[in-house]
Amino acid sequence: MSDAFPNTISHVSIGTNDFARSTAFYDRVLKTIGIHRLMEHPEAVAYGKVYPQFWVQTPFDGKTASVGNGTHFAFFVLSKEEVDTFHREGLAAGAEDDGAPGPRPDYGEPYYGAFLRDPDGHKIEATFWDMELARKLGMG
Repeated sequence: MSDAFPNTISHVSIGTNDFARSTAFYDRVLKTIGIHRLMEHPEAVAYGKVYPQFWVQTPFDGKTASVGNGTHFAFFVLSKEEVDTFHREGLAAGAEDDGAPGPRPDYGEPYYGAFLRDPDGHKIEATFWDMELARKLGMG
């Protein structure tokens, strides 16, 4: 395995019970943060910036998709404005608010994020880590 990848996780997959609705939602919301479709299969779509990291698909076993209690998926973004846009577009695309954009001091002063529940109920987040503030605070 190469040390070239900065991530520790290759990819994640979430299940959906309405593939068309879910992929339309993610097409709209993820483009606000520079993420787009990289691969497509009849019942699976992979999103990413460079390589497939976030999959939306119907469950392989044919059973009903369900939401993981305590599970959420967070996407790094480059600015507070991207967090705000992600949240706003997510709501417009049918998500439920699960935490409006804003600072999350419990996660560290440089942390700014927003939480949504996608149309299937999965918890997703956009997060910005203010590197300038982190350096000033001796955190990076």
